[in-house]
Amino acid sequence: MKRILFTGLFTLFAFTIGFLYVEKAKLEQAISDSNNELKEQQIEIEMMELKQHLSNFNASEDMVLNYESWVASSLLAEQFFEDSDGKFKKEWGIFLAELAQQREIDPFIVYELLKTETGGTFDPTLVGPETRYGHAYGMAQFMKNTAPWIAEMAELPYEDDLLFDPLYSIQLSVVYLHYLYDQYEDWNYALTAYHRGVGGLENYIDDHGTAKSDYAVEIQENAQKLDDAVAYSN
Repeated sequence: MKRILFTGLFTLFAFTIGFLYVEKAKLEQAISDSNNELKEQQIEIEMMELKQHLSNFNASEDMVLNYESWVASSLLAEQFFEDSDGKFKKEWGIFLAELAQQREIDPFIVYELLKTETGGTFDPTLVGPETRYGHAYGMAQFMKNTAPWIAEMAELPYEDDLLFDPLYSIQLSVVYLHYLYDQYEDWNYALTAYHRGVGGLENYIDDHGTAKSDYAVEIQENAQKLDDAVAYSN
């Protein structure tokens, strides 16, 4: 009798455990589905907000945003946000990643350039020190004698105040870097030219026998480190 009772209790216990396990799995799946749905809704909201921001300066129509690339860009934006201690906003990171993907240039290079140009502050209102050519403005530190023709290349309108718009600065930096890399096919040349100007690049090569400036090396090394860190975390 005791053996029958024990067997019955054991069977009931096993059934209960199995039932709870199944219910737990169902609950976890429901939570996962709910989280995925919320994530998709959040991404759609972010896309709408970014498109609205871009419309403020009539961004080029070829800036096409789609869900699949947005997810990948969102993951990259998270890394930029964490690396910058929250200074580089996720919206900026998504936009940077989307543009870099479309222009087929390394997003880590662009991010590290912006970090270097702003001294790690990513301050979109930054005004650089006075030079004989004037000041540099915004996150990408463009001068007013350079920015207008880059804006034209990017098919964007130009006003001095737009240099303080973070997305505008990011777009100009991506377009200009793409142009320079297309010209030289070497990041040492492209980055040194970005930093010193094309004439400054030629003078640097004349003086040092190479385009491999400290500025170019620092950006490339930091970009590689961050890229490796992201790959490792994934």
